[in-house]
Amino acid sequence: MAHASDYQLFGLRIRSEIELPELFPFDGEGEANVTIRWGSVAAGPVERPFDYEGEAIALSIGGVARFRIEDGSTILVDPAPGVPERNIRLFLLGSAFGALLHQRGLLPLHANAIEIDGKSVAFMGESGAGKSTLAAWFHDHGHRIIADDVCVVRFRTGGQAVTPPGLPRLRLWHDALKAMGREESNFQRSYAGDNDSNKFDVPVAREAAATAEADLSAIYLLEKADALEISRIDGLAAAEAVFANTYRGIYINAVKGEHRHWSSCVTLVRNTPIYRLRRRWGLDHMEEQCRRLVEHAKEAAENPIGG
Repeated sequence: MAHASDYQLFGLRIRSEIELPELFPFDGEGEANVTIRWGSVAAGPVERPFDYEGEAIALSIGGVARFRIEDGSTILVDPAPGVPERNIRLFLLGSAFGALLHQRGLLPLHANAIEIDGKSVAFMGESGAGKSTLAAWFHDHGHRIIADDVCVVRFRTGGQAVTPPGLPRLRLWHDALKAMGREESNFQRSYAGDNDSNKFDVPVAREAAATAEADLSAIYLLEKADALEISRIDGLAAAEAVFANTYRGIYINAVKGEHRHWSSCVTLVRNTPIYRLRRRWGLDHMEEQCRRLVEHAKEAAENPIGG
């Protein structure tokens, strides 16, 4: 059997036969919640990227690997010949882990999260909405990173939403990387072997990353506009925004989690304010917009729903 190491991600202890340098080692006690192993995974139907049988989901990524995700506790990885492990990890910690999170009944948002005054503030939106660029600005101004691209939400008794630490890295487009004073040669492309890919992985040092879960005080839905505008989204519209920005929501039906997922969305918006953040595009406006956003987030934390 291959040597296994323990890592931490989303509040889970992961025991993996695959080295995961993107993650921090697990430094606590207890049994592993998730096991990742090399193994054989049968090919599924070619007409769709994933198939499911009972509690298991089989995910196929052409030219990279096949994954079998089962019971929210096991991921089996069957690599394509000669594929760089970096590309396997890209989909393992992305789409495959997204399926596992849904199997566990957690709420994964397509969002980044940073820490402001000890509280978690999340930015959700589709790819290209500027989530990581915003998070990078906050990182460079002394705010700890909680999650990049995938922000997991769980609930305490009473409905308070909390966000455990996610991936300690930022994925930045080439233009953002350069504009923020980072040298391209110091970072690896997110997808190895594709020199046309303009996304780069920027690791976050341990001292700049969150080490424990934090209360979620506000969520901002990112949109493009001619000027900065922040407005509250309430009720059904807020729940639908969370639903639409659920990470890998395609798996919800596969795990028979429709009712559970909708209930989580409703619980979230009942206890956490959701805002539409419309802002001017471009790094030239980032400083002013982010400073105003910090002020708004602090006010939201001081006036929680039901507070």
